[in-house]
Formats: sequence, C-alpha cells, structure tokens
Amino acid sequence: MMKSKDQKLLMLLRQNARTSITDLARALQLSRSTVQTRISRLEASGVIAGYAVQLGGAFSASQVEAHVSIKVAQKLTARTNNALEGISQVAQLFSVSGEYDLIAIVQAQSLEELSAVLDEIGNLEGVERTNSAVVLETRFRR
Repeated sequence: MMKSKDQKLLMLLRQNARTSITDLARALQLSRSTVQTRISRLEASGVIAGYAVQLGGAFSASQVEAHVSIKVAQKLTARTNNALEGISQVAQLFSVSGEYDLIAIVQAQSLEELSAVLDEIGNLEGVERTNSAVVLETRFRR
C-alpha cells in the first residue's frame, strides 16, 4: 500500500515531472532530502519507470489523434505488434479483450497523414480488419 504523501508526490510529478525538489518539498510539507529519498525509492521499486515529454497545448491541438481497434490473425500477433511498434505515429498499443485484439493510439500532423497511417496499418500482414475513431476533443488527460 502506497502512503498518501507518495501518492501526492506521484500526482505532482505527473502534472510536471520537471518540478524542482524544493517545490515538491514545499507542496508536500516535507524536507528536500525526504522528497529526494521518496523519489529514489519509487524509482528503485519500479513505481516510477521514467520521465517523458508532454507536448504543449498549441502543438497538441494541431495533432490529429485516432483510436484504432485492430483484429489480428492469431499466428501473426507478434509480427503485427513489431510492425506497429515501427510506425512512429503509433503512440501507444494496447492488447484488449473483446472483438478486437489491439487498440492503437495514433497521432498525426494532419488528416492526410492520419489517413496514410490508417492505410499502412490496414495493409500490415496479419491485420484482418480495423475500426477507427478520430478524437474530436480531449476533455482531460492525466
């Protein structure tokens, strides 16, 4: 079970992973060394696996995003996963239960690029069919 201070620390880091240790300590009402120790412990235990770039509002707003459900031929699942990993516009790939086997989060610079990527995914060996939903608006992201 994670302590409430660790949960709040994770929330603050998710909002801005570049927040200084001093600012984190102030927000948590802990010493700098305590916060540094907690972060080190969370990293060592694998709770924090790394830090990533979060795209800015203007750039994100210019992106087109789609959630692509993908039905894969069972014997070609590994090959299809590898091929999808090689497509730079595929930001995330989830294995799911239900009618489809995978859901890919695709981010592109334009509708034309998105269309080309969707065609590329549909033409991969092992892909039986796809179903795409273009994101119209992001209400919130954590």
